[in-house]
Amino acid sequence: MGIMFTKLFSSLFGNKEARILVLGLDNAGKTTILYRLQMGEVVSTIPTIGFNVETVQYNNIKFQVWDLGMETILKGCAIFPYKLMLPYWRCYFPNTQAIVYVVDSSDTDRLIIAKDEFHAILEEEELKGAVVLVFANKQDLPGAVDDAAVTEALELHKIKNRQWAIFKASAIKGEGLFEGLDW
Repeated sequence: MGIMFTKLFSSLFGNKEARILVLGLDNAGKTTILYRLQMGEVVSTIPTIGFNVETVQYNNIKFQVWDLGMETILKGCAIFPYKLMLPYWRCYFPNTQAIVYVVDSSDTDRLIIAKDEFHAILEEEELKGAVVLVFANKQDLPGAVDDAAVTEALELHKIKNRQWAIFKASAIKGEGLFEGLDW
């Protein structure tokens, strides 16, 4: 399946860069995943203010990855409503081929919030054609729920109009990330 996806991606994008948005609640591991993919190692990070953009080379495809921070408006608050972030994020939506949604699978108290934000993102007109990759991150932490529980919590079964996949991941250990990209 991964080889088929890579061939499909290559035929669709050739030498162009694919634009990917990395989204999720604060502290889900978005930036850690980005730098793990780019540099192959864990880099000490702080909460993202604004965004990070990096180019990741994988299987002869260059991915332009945009990591959009949740700390921009409500720094210090426990919940960052997507609706407040929307005006800032919309400028990043055009020409996006894929969304990587990162969930902290050890933060079970915020899975409902993650679901609400996720489905609001999927409703955006400019993201309707984007495929969705979900990383159930932080599998290495005690109390982390598995990918089946995250699938249920995010109500992924309700997504009928686009391709999606979910992978268990640990950004710290580097597990599951490349399997997700192979998909």
